[in-house]
Amino acid sequence: MTTDVSAPIRVAALYRFTPFADPDALRGPLLDCCTRLNVRGTLLLAHEGINGTIAGTDNAIATVLAHIQTLPGCAAIEVKHSRAASMPFQRMKVRLKREIVTMGQPDIDPLVDVGHYVAPEDWNSLIADPDTVVIDTRNNYEVEFGTFEGAVDPQTRHFRDFPAWFRDNREHLLAGRTAPKIAMFCTGGIRCEKATAFVRAEGINEVYHLRGGILSYLEHVPAEQSLWNGTCFVFDERVGLGHGLELDTPEKKAEDS
Repeated sequence: MTTDVSAPIRVAALYRFTPFADPDALRGPLLDCCTRLNVRGTLLLAHEGINGTIAGTDNAIATVLAHIQTLPGCAAIEVKHSRAASMPFQRMKVRLKREIVTMGQPDIDPLVDVGHYVAPEDWNSLIADPDTVVIDTRNNYEVEFGTFEGAVDPQTRHFRDFPAWFRDNREHLLAGRTAPKIAMFCTGGIRCEKATAFVRAEGINEVYHLRGGILSYLEHVPAEQSLWNGTCFVFDERVGLGHGLELDTPEKKAEDS
């Protein structure tokens, strides 16, 4: 978590793949809980689970998370916490979706098969291996803010473009590697759940992904040991975060200089 504990707003990014028989029935009580506590952000509900980011006071976020933990399969939901000096969202939305992250591959189920999780502390050694193909699964505008050294940028506009990109580029990506491994990463981990499941379904066994995504890496890996270059784009008014999950934008750097 960011060391700026004086920032009054807690930001919680979360996701969980878990079967929801009736996500519509969960929407109303969840929205009521958030609005009553002046928590803002966006939460997506689908038959495959929950995904989103919310912000509010410490007590309000704790209460909403306690509510989410009562949902089917969500007792052990993982949450990435950071802080903000002001509310980074304008309103609260709880939306019903076909997918909590849209890949458009209905046969891919992260609950059945995903890649191997890699802890942030072990990530550097994996991506430094010359037999490892490192793929940034985020969209092109996110990658422009920052990425890991040596990572392949698919230059996709939407996550649903990833399957076609991988199939078109698979031969080139794996050429010349005796024991190819694929390591993928995204902002918080959710896209890699589906991306690694997809690549494994394509017949590649040595597939890895960064547990907790870039946010977890920036939280746990010291800047002096980092292989991350740039800023991590986030989908709220903070725009970018750096090591320690501190605000990291050109405007912030100008203020600090």
